[in-house]
Amino acid sequence: MKITDYTKEFKYNWNLAAPVMMGMLGHTFVSFIDNIMVGQLGTAELAAVSLGNSFMFIAMSLGIGFSTALTPIIAEADAAKNFNYGKSSFKHGLFLCAVLGILLFLLLLLAKPLMYSMKQPIEVVQLAIPYLDLVAFSLIPLIIFQGFKQFSDGLSMTRYPMYATILANILNVILNYLLIFGKLGCPELGIVGAAYGTLISRFVMVAHIYMLLKRNKKSVDYVSQIKIFVLEKLMLKKLLHLGAPSAMQMFFEVAIFTAAIWLSGLLGKNPQAANQVALNLSSMTFMVATGLSVAAMIRVGNQKGLKHYINLRRIAFSIFLLGCILALGFALMFLVLHNQLPKLYVDFDDMKNLSDNTEVVTIASKLLLAAAIFQISDSIQVIVLGALRGLQDVKIPTLITFISYWLIGFPVSWFLGKEDAYGSFGIWLGLLAGLTTAAILLYIRFNYLTKKLILSHN
Repeated sequence: MKITDYTKEFKYNWNLAAPVMMGMLGHTFVSFIDNIMVGQLGTAELAAVSLGNSFMFIAMSLGIGFSTALTPIIAEADAAKNFNYGKSSFKHGLFLCAVLGILLFLLLLLAKPLMYSMKQPIEVVQLAIPYLDLVAFSLIPLIIFQGFKQFSDGLSMTRYPMYATILANILNVILNYLLIFGKLGCPELGIVGAAYGTLISRFVMVAHIYMLLKRNKKSVDYVSQIKIFVLEKLMLKKLLHLGAPSAMQMFFEVAIFTAAIWLSGLLGKNPQAANQVALNLSSMTFMVATGLSVAAMIRVGNQKGLKHYINLRRIAFSIFLLGCILALGFALMFLVLHNQLPKLYVDFDDMKNLSDNTEVVTIASKLLLAAAIFQISDSIQVIVLGALRGLQDVKIPTLITFISYWLIGFPVSWFLGKEDAYGSFGIWLGLLAGLTTAAILLYIRFNYLTKKLILSHN
């Protein structure tokens, strides 16, 4: 094939992925604003939000990972014009997302005492617990929203989740400003104010996407007259069969980044705050790759429904190529701006905390060098994972993610991340090792499966 066979797909893939990217970047941008606002309160508060969110990220990874099972099923049903199967998938998926949201909320409440036994700075833990109480409750609307989002993505209607997310994010920023600092007569709640902003905006997000889907001709029949408690065992089993491994894939990856937060907490509040700064910046570029991952899931799911396997492989490789080009651009950005970007998060006019803030920026700028190096491997692994989900191949990729992050990445972080080794930078070298291993093994898996499909179909 010629290079133009791949590049001619760029425009369509970008149009499909861009709304997903905007929605995901919206979430991350609000986290970015949260961190800047909270950073003005002090490094202990910034570290507390990092610690509280580390628990949230683990729970979210399970919920969001599970919900991704919906997209390839809906995409396949849509391409095959099988409305009844698509509606049944959506209804059962929404039910399971709601149940999972409630279970994860209860699990986080039970997990709170763990903070005291993790050797984290005590002032950080005391600030993090009331923050986590509220943010944990917001998991319920968030994961229900994910059910709607993945359904909408499966129908190639990627703009609606973006619109709902943007509205929620604008509301979140306004509420954060009012409630963190006590503006316009509102109570000054500090980081708890940020949690209230998150909670309220997530309920609004669910209401808005439901309203949008009800108004659209393509989706109205899917979301109307849903008999949510009339369930079929067979469909529940299919969604659990696909959703559970997908949840574990995301869990293994998010958990190693969470472990990086905890390991940096062992080094002190400033390394932990620096880790949060670098993690927040690198997660923004990751959301672009995540958008392409969703595009890969949708397009591979469509081609699978049509049984066009040669086209499936060509389209997937086109998305991989686009992801690599964008990742290279982000890597260069981090290399050039690694000293400047962390300065956005701290207040250098605060003379009382000047030495702490300076240390945070120094550490974070080094971590961004590691982030620059793993841009390409991080992008490849998440996009290929999306393509494999489009093929509804979930078990082997789950094993690959476990091996990559926990048998290779975490031991490197643990040994090199100690104070007498490389400290924070050593922790991030472990992340680099895990992501690179995952990218290589997942690509080998996708290459093998698609060649096998083409041979068996010919």
